[in-house]
Amino acid sequence: MNVVASYQYETLQVSIVDNILTVTLNRPNKKNAMSFQVIDELIAVAGRISKDKTIRAVILNGAEGTFCAGIDLGDLNHPKNQVFAIWELIKPWQSSFQRVCLVWRDLPVPVIAVLEGYCIGAGLQLALACDVRISHPDCQLSIMEAKWGLVPDMGLTQSAFGVVREDVLKELAMTARIINANDGKELGLISHCSETPLEQARQLAAEFAERSPDAVLASKRVINAMYEQPATTLYKEKIWQIKMMLGRNRKLALRKAKQASTVFSKRQFR
Repeated sequence: MNVVASYQYETLQVSIVDNILTVTLNRPNKKNAMSFQVIDELIAVAGRISKDKTIRAVILNGAEGTFCAGIDLGDLNHPKNQVFAIWELIKPWQSSFQRVCLVWRDLPVPVIAVLEGYCIGAGLQLALACDVRISHPDCQLSIMEAKWGLVPDMGLTQSAFGVVREDVLKELAMTARIINANDGKELGLISHCSETPLEQARQLAAEFAERSPDAVLASKRVINAMYEQPATTLYKEKIWQIKMMLGRNRKLALRKAKQASTVFSKRQFR
């Protein structure tokens, strides 16, 4: 068995066929919401993939017809995790929340995201960091953070640059609107729509595997270099998230999600 696939994971399923590795988010009872444990295990498996020169492509999907319904808010808001979350936001290098997405962009092999069911918030930021996104037409997509009074802070400034137009990204981030994959494809979020996205992903991964692995790597590195952003953009994500979390409108946003008549305070920041 391949070394990467031989590890035991609690929130992931990992398998390999013909040097194509499939990583499956496996919390179907939570719609594969991204808990802190999922974050740790995704970062760990990506690190192992980067060292394995036999792997030719990676497929990233979710169990039981859902990709990822966003960050696990119960986990994020649990008191025992607050100190860790604050440290991740204030430390001067990439947070774990950013790394869990951007690590897939940095892998030396192509990564294909297979999207079904829900691809929301953290799920969409994870998908945008993959090289190709193949979605079922009915998949629901959203940059959901504004609904909760937050800002996307999982590497969106890096992963969405060159993928989605600036005006489109602003509109989606500011409204937290949910769209389907067909609309997402028109807007640039999705590479391909398919009634059988996993099958199409496997076909594309096999096509990648027919080429020189060094040529595939070089293509990924050169094209990524066209859209590199300075590290300061990631730091701005974190600074603004701290402001949102400490701001008075954050609590009102949570209330408004349950009670539509809630009125926000005047803008606090400039």
